[in-house]
Amino acid sequence: MPEKPHLTGFSRAELGELFAGLAEPRYRADQVFRGLHGRRLMSFEEMTDLPKAVREKLNETAAASTLTVDSKYISIDGTRRFLMKTHDGYPVETVFIPTENRDTICFSSQSGCPLKCDFCLTAKLGLLRNLTAGEIIEQIIIVLNDVYGVGGETPHGTNLVAMGEGEPFLNFENLIKALDIMSDENGLFIVPGRITVSTAGIVPKILEFAKLDRRPNLAISLSSPNEAQRDVLMPINKRWPIAELLAAAKVFEKTLKRGERFTFEYVLLGGVNDSDDHAADLAELLRRHDLRKVKINLIPHNPAEPLDYRPSSPEQVRRFKEILESLGVSAYIRTPRGRDIYAACGQLAAKTV
Repeated sequence: MPEKPHLTGFSRAELGELFAGLAEPRYRADQVFRGLHGRRLMSFEEMTDLPKAVREKLNETAAASTLTVDSKYISIDGTRRFLMKTHDGYPVETVFIPTENRDTICFSSQSGCPLKCDFCLTAKLGLLRNLTAGEIIEQIIIVLNDVYGVGGETPHGTNLVAMGEGEPFLNFENLIKALDIMSDENGLFIVPGRITVSTAGIVPKILEFAKLDRRPNLAISLSSPNEAQRDVLMPINKRWPIAELLAAAKVFEKTLKRGERFTFEYVLLGGVNDSDDHAADLAELLRRHDLRKVKINLIPHNPAEPLDYRPSSPEQVRRFKEILESLGVSAYIRTPRGRDIYAACGQLAAKTV
């Protein structure tokens, strides 16, 4: 049986074409778009501004939602991890991180991940499949409805980070389409400035990303200034080594607009990549490639079996930051959230707790 089109992943123009094919007026497309995105409705039956006949026609030919929530876990720090399933049974994880002044949703772009980073639990899943634009968007809708109720106002707005399962730039077209739909002022209205996309270093896509007029903020996962060590920690380095990656980063930096954020993420692994020399080498690497506007986001490793790594001590994390700053590199430390429910960076592996 052929799969019904998932309308959450349709742009307003595509919805217009769909309704033309159904011999319905164009404004029905706008009604459905507002229903799915502005009101965050999960079924056509809830769209009572549509005639019953139109709702029945939509139920026969399309789908309003395709993800189901398999389980939800709430951390002692308020973080929520949602384990969802696609219509064909693949796991998708999404994390809600509340703070006093902002709420952040960490979403997935793939089910699983193909990159085999040695310190990341998601790598153990391997790649299951890319997520569609609709599945990416629906994660956000499900989380917002769980936290604030269907269509409820978000008191701080919403920040998004593409740092869940998967490598976003290996699902580039679906990712960019989803982000464009979510920025629509008649829908979720989450603008690019409130979104960060994290990549392990897919060089051609970084260069393509640099050419976009409207784009989110960029974060590049680095995690070692040493070529041989990064080959082990992040095997993608064998395809696009550090020099090539930082050359692309420099191209991107030259395109930065006012207010855009550009960061390198550095996962600190105790006794592995967190020495004073590593910090000094990292600062020298950035200086050599003339990267002046980038900031370093230091991420203490989040331990999880069977990974054979431990986090750096708090003292060494602070020292690493101080060395970078003494050498003219701006750095900040990310506070771990949701470790107790396998919701922290590097811990997502569809675990049932």
